[in-house]
Amino acid sequence: MNKRKLLSLPYLIWMIGFTVIPLLMILWYGFQGKNGGFTLEHILAIGRPEHLGPLLVSLLLSVICTVVCLLIAYPLALILRKAGLKRSSFVIFIFILPMWMNFLLRTYAWLNLLDDGGLVYVFLQKLGYKGNIVGTYGAILLGMVYNYLPFMVLPLYNAMTKIDDNTLNAARDLGANERQVNFRVIMPLTFPGIVSGVTMVFVPSLTTFVVSDLLGGRKIFLIGNIIEQEFSTASNWNLGAGLSFVLMIFILLSMAVLNHYDTLGEEDDG
Repeated sequence: MNKRKLLSLPYLIWMIGFTVIPLLMILWYGFQGKNGGFTLEHILAIGRPEHLGPLLVSLLLSVICTVVCLLIAYPLALILRKAGLKRSSFVIFIFILPMWMNFLLRTYAWLNLLDDGGLVYVFLQKLGYKGNIVGTYGAILLGMVYNYLPFMVLPLYNAMTKIDDNTLNAARDLGANERQVNFRVIMPLTFPGIVSGVTMVFVPSLTTFVVSDLLGGRKIFLIGNIIEQEFSTASNWNLGAGLSFVLMIFILLSMAVLNHYDTLGEEDDG
């Protein structure tokens, strides 16, 4: 065994133990009937109203979250690139700093801010808003955007820092204005960063259940909450695995579409 194979051995063991085997267990439980035989009952259960509704809501919220994060992160990454290394490094550090805290604690912090008596709640009450914030789709979306925004900013900023200033200056010398430089030069060159950021935001927002559980006030259930309850509360691992398999198919399809457009973008650049 050469050194390269020897160095890859720990990674191979990790992949088998924590990726391949869990996926095989999901397949095993998902396609297993009550009598131990093969069945599609748990896979087709996604078509039930109590499952299809949360799935569609999860898809809608994850798409909105991804679009909002992109609209916020792209101009921010562009500003950071123009600000210089020292200033942008400090702002990036501010974005990364909350990620050092546990995901659950960050969500609880927003729960305290949005719940009755919280800072944001009191502020909105003074502006004339009279309803509850916790237990709404807006609160869930806010929590998702806050938690996943850094995963959009970092790949975009990383892609933009790799753009040579001479490329942008050449475009300006050829008569391109700032709008044309941004949309016809910078955006195509940062397309791999956009694809990476969209993937890193869409996938966890689609599968989340902690944000909806806390900020949804246990009133709004996404598909992640349904799967979590099947495993923990109902102890129906077969149904939970079947729903997880369907959700995994959605994720793989979305990643395949994104990878397709990423490949097209690289061909256009070439």
